[in-house]
Amino acid sequence: MSKRMWRNFDFLLLVATILLIAIGIALVYSATISTEESTEWTERSFFRQITFGTSGLLILLLASAIDYQILGMASWLLYASAIGTLGLVAIMGQSGYGAQSWLSLRRSVQPSELVKILLILFLAKYLADHEEQRHELRWLLFSAVLMVPPILLIYRQPDLGTALVLAAIWLGMVFAAGIRVQHLGLLGIAAGAAVPAIWFSLKDYMQERILVFVNHFLNPASAASVMDYNTRQALTSIGSGGLFGKGFMHGTQSQLYFLRVRHTDYIFSVLSEELGFVGSIGLLVLFLVLLWRILRVAHMARDSFGQLIACGVGTMIFFQSFINIGVNMGLLPVTGLTLPLVSYGGSSLWATLLGIGLVESVALRHKKLEFGD
Repeated sequence: MSKRMWRNFDFLLLVATILLIAIGIALVYSATISTEESTEWTERSFFRQITFGTSGLLILLLASAIDYQILGMASWLLYASAIGTLGLVAIMGQSGYGAQSWLSLRRSVQPSELVKILLILFLAKYLADHEEQRHELRWLLFSAVLMVPPILLIYRQPDLGTALVLAAIWLGMVFAAGIRVQHLGLLGIAAGAAVPAIWFSLKDYMQERILVFVNHFLNPASAASVMDYNTRQALTSIGSGGLFGKGFMHGTQSQLYFLRVRHTDYIFSVLSEELGFVGSIGLLVLFLVLLWRILRVAHMARDSFGQLIACGVGTMIFFQSFINIGVNMGLLPVTGLTLPLVSYGGSSLWATLLGIGLVESVALRHKKLEFGD
């Protein structure tokens, strides 16, 4: 790569990414330090998150250096790899947090996180190659059929949250590719008709989460249950933070372990309690900057493939952030989705940074360089 090409690197996107990772590391430290005092220092969650973050930034830079067009030439291989990896998880995956979604290498990894990026690349290439057929219903239906196997494999782990992310990625990308409004309406009708079948296919605990959410939403004063314990504690954390919060590492709900899974699913509640409304708004502003820069790259992309890669990554980050924060605020039922770049977890962090690296690859090549540059 030429030095001139690196001038197109989106440094503001990188800065927003680094700041979100740094905030995540600080919050993971605050949320776990009181319960990991006997753990070896190098095995503590915050130290591992630092390792995930620094190595993930290297992944970002490496991905940005690779011409995304080269990856497009292997799109069907990427799709087959995604299906094969999920099949491997179904056969010999390890269970964790109630789902068989992990593979044990040197450490446990969650392949479904990488699969999201592989499918963004595949779907972006497929939609770009069929750009002329974007107004045809059969084009839309076939793209949906291609997404069914990975969604079902992830749903059967069971991991409803990640399956919903894949569905959202598909919807966001076909919309960006130019889906007709009437086709979107037909899609909505079909989805509505499938609701009963989907409901009865849900695991008992999934149905109970939804029912508890509806009951709590309609009647906030109802008696607490085991299923809505975390939601109530999260709301207490957010509400008690006030304008400026109780101070870093001074949140009672997190420090006294009232708030469970606080370094993953409910890390936004930790932030809200310790840094208050101002801190929460600051985090949201960083996410808005991140999404703005990603959409800017999509707008500048020199081809549909690059544009759709950026739209796919942006959809993934937006949807996961929206769902996670909505769950923390009691506005959505619990799904188990983490907050991108902020929540603890190596697989999720690496996958998100890989996606941002691909966006940077599109930004670096948003216009053709002159011969000899």
